[in-house]
Amino acid sequence: MKSHTEYLTLNLPARMAFENITPRIEEIVAKSGVREGLVLCNAMHITASVFINDDESGLHADYARWLEGLAPFDASPARYAHNRTGEDNADAHLKRQIMGREVVVAITRGKLDFGPWEQIFYGEFDGRRAKRVLVKVIGE
Repeated sequence: MKSHTEYLTLNLPARMAFENITPRIEEIVAKSGVREGLVLCNAMHITASVFINDDESGLHADYARWLEGLAPFDASPARYAHNRTGEDNADAHLKRQIMGREVVVAITRGKLDFGPWEQIFYGEFDGRRAKRVLVKVIGE
């Protein structure tokens, strides 16, 4: 069995944003030489996410509005106990929990084996600094 590991570094300028990382994952899969296997993509920060969905700007705006409604940004310690530690990102932790930590995608004949419209996204909920995504490819 082959194994190949790379790390993506993302530094999105907005506090909350979504970036399609599918092309970068496809390049890593191709480089790995794996024809049949799996790729794991994992956000390595507790205020970021990796998820699969459609690459449609209206949907991304809906996600941002929905997440902000569920866990609105509020830097004050009055709303979130976590912010009493000197942090201001409790909402980002909650948003990440909803959107998920990682995805696993099948590799078939050397390509990501997606359903219609599926793409891999990095979700940022406490941006403006560099964060990493682990990409691990395993298979034959």
